[in-house]
Amino acid sequence: MSDLEIPPVQLDPSDTPEASDVAGTRVDVVIVGAGPVGLTLANILGARGIKVLVVDERAALIDYPRGVGIDDESLRTFQSIGLVAQVQLHTVPNQILRFVNGKGRLLAEIAPGGNDFGWPKRNGFVQPLVDAELLAGLGRHASVETAWQVRMETFEAGREAVTVRLKEHGGAVQDVTARYVVGCDGGRSTTRQLLGTTFDGTTSPTRWVVVDIENDPLGAPNSYVGADPARPFASISIAHGIRRFEFMVMPDEPDEQVESPEFLHGLLAPFVPRPAEASIIRHRVYTHHSRIAGTFRKGRVLLAGDAAHLMPVWQGQGYNSGIRDATNLGWKLAAVVSGLCGEDLLDTYDAERRGHAKAMIDLSTTVGRIISIRNRPLAWLRDRVAGAASLLPSLKRYIVEMRFKPMPRYESGAIVPASGPQSPVGRLFIQPHVQTAGGTALLDDAIGNWFVVLCWNNDPTAILDKDALDMWRRLGARLVAIVPKEQIGRTAFPPEVVVVGDLGPLKSWFDAHTESVVFLRPDRCVAAVSIAQQASDMSRRLARALAASESGRAPVEVGDHG
Repeated sequence: MSDLEIPPVQLDPSDTPEASDVAGTRVDVVIVGAGPVGLTLANILGARGIKVLVVDERAALIDYPRGVGIDDESLRTFQSIGLVAQVQLHTVPNQILRFVNGKGRLLAEIAPGGNDFGWPKRNGFVQPLVDAELLAGLGRHASVETAWQVRMETFEAGREAVTVRLKEHGGAVQDVTARYVVGCDGGRSTTRQLLGTTFDGTTSPTRWVVVDIENDPLGAPNSYVGADPARPFASISIAHGIRRFEFMVMPDEPDEQVESPEFLHGLLAPFVPRPAEASIIRHRVYTHHSRIAGTFRKGRVLLAGDAAHLMPVWQGQGYNSGIRDATNLGWKLAAVVSGLCGEDLLDTYDAERRGHAKAMIDLSTTVGRIISIRNRPLAWLRDRVAGAASLLPSLKRYIVEMRFKPMPRYESGAIVPASGPQSPVGRLFIQPHVQTAGGTALLDDAIGNWFVVLCWNNDPTAILDKDALDMWRRLGARLVAIVPKEQIGRTAFPPEVVVVGDLGPLKSWFDAHTESVVFLRPDRCVAAVSIAQQASDMSRRLARALAASESGRAPVEVGDHG
């Protein structure tokens, strides 16, 4: 067996495994765990100048593929931290997923089109290479320090700060004071255990073996899930010529037997003509977990990613749910640490993320049960139902376009709720291309990645009163006017107003809603909407929901994030 060789990524010297000394003793945020969630969160905070210490007890990044699917929401987050181009180097966009039965007949196909949020909805990817890009990205931020082979032993949370006891690889112990601690340290989270919260849910008794192969012996660009009652399986193409296979392990097959080369070759034989010649990178036996922490926050200590929730792999949403956590929590921590918002804002993290994470757990668990049916009469019935469903155009579109995927919609939290199921409040705003004075760009690139007041065909400074304008300026919000593209450069606006030209999708969005002013959070969730004449009153209502203070400094973005 050979180890996967990760293409070289230029890392800051302080991010190498040798950099295990903890230099500072007082920081804003300690992040425990340098996996994708911790690294994403550190990039979000670092871009705002927040002083961060990332600690990890490992000597380096995990070097084998784990997550294999990344969605449009995660890519939008990586866009916001200026790393999406680097991440895309390690993806296979628009990946199709086909479900087949034991005879290889198609049961369902997931091939979502469109890019409502600016990016393909399904993408295969190589996680260790993306993690390496996230780690390299921290080198842009002088306020972020990474310490390897450093374990958090314990913490003591007070009213004003948390004292974190760290133990380095050589045995040295050091206390670090932080305003907040975020545990991104995986399913066996030390942070969660020290926090004393539950991890409710179930662990499946069924084992699976995952086998990653380099120099893909099949080479096809897409992926298959085999609902074969004899032995359910998955065959997934990811970037850089890597193929992942997953097979159900039977109760009478001990781990030692499953991990032998002969057994693995036997599993591969129905799919790979010469399995003994397959270049296996790594393999391991695992079980599926469906669990969620009793709380995502206790005082100054928070949980994110697998430390907060675990789900089966079948919808590829474990990784993406963790990135959603970082996206939701990152801007809130930055706003609170900088004094722009009160600590009550952090309570909205659990309120907003718990329901969606639970929905993803339930969906992934249900899909896994359907795939894993081994009773042949039940499997036959499932196949017949799936075949009949494919004959109904509306139901087929529901599956193909991934309309079954729960989309984040917040009904409470850092928003001003609006009545009606069609309200855009609490949902992600679209991201089309827009016209700017310099050409076309994705919307987020044109308007920035902090708070935004977005007005259709109006000057925000003209429709907001002085108090509302002062509040948004204090928060560092971007004031944006949307006009037809033909008016770019031909209409006068104050210098502080960013003007973007609509190419069609934005007008269509506003045509579908009665409101003309949209208040966007940094995570691109619609926090509130109003008609122009009510924009000032809505601003004050939203300020209360954000626990916005009347002082503090806007966390100015540092570094190049273009």
